[in-house]
Amino acid sequence: QVQLVESGGGLVQAGGSLRLSCVASGRTFSSYTMGWFRQAPGKEREFVAAISSSGDSTYYADSVKGRFTISRDNAKNTVYLQMNNLKPDDTAVYYCAATPYRSSWYRYDYWGQGTQVTVSS
Repeated sequence: QVQLVESGGGLVQAGGSLRLSCVASGRTFSSYTMGWFRQAPGKEREFVAAISSSGDSTYYADSVKGRFTISRDNAKNTVYLQMNNLKPDDTAVYYCAATPYRSSWYRYDYWGQGTQVTVSS
């Protein structure tokens, strides 16, 4: 079992930046593939970004590529999502996710509680 706790959400104006953090419990964080998803009201959950266990590979949704950066610090059991040039369409609850085995960038076993990101125009 893995527990994930997101933080860093908030209210920001369009064009601004936020950095989300996700702290994971467990002793094998360095073996997990980590991802970020988001869900806006009335919309389905959407993949945002993912990072391999070692951090050597990343993958982004087209909607955020060039604006968002995923990174991790395995010594701190933490994954980050740096969000720049935020747009109102980025408004959503953002969820951290983890899986010990990467079958694809979209499949995860563990989820955090979510953190709200609101981008005003």
